[in-house]
Amino acid sequence: MLPKKNRADKKAVEKIFKTGRILSSLNLTFRFINTNSKEIRISFIAPKSIARLAVKRNLLRRRGYSILNKHINKFPVGLLGVFVFRKYQDDILIIENEIKNILNKIN
Repeated sequence: MLPKKNRADKKAVEKIFKTGRILSSLNLTFRFINTNSKEIRISFIAPKSIARLAVKRNLLRRRGYSILNKHINKFPVGLLGVFVFRKYQDDILIIENEIKNILNKIN
């Protein structure tokens, strides 16, 4: 799991949705803004339209955070972002590949 200091809070997520840029893939959408801070703060959102049960939404978020924990140091410093799931995806490798592809688009 990603440490709390590296996760975006509710206020930051609202700011991202108002003014952020968007990158999309098949199963994920990444909204982000660059800030002047020295921290990387990224969160995952699994909407109710993707998985009705909270257990499944939380499972998606936990899988996303565990994958992101491996690649967090590759993101640019000062990035504030949110990954939003577009489809329910059980396969961790597919999610990891999409996060890597989005990371390559940012850098």
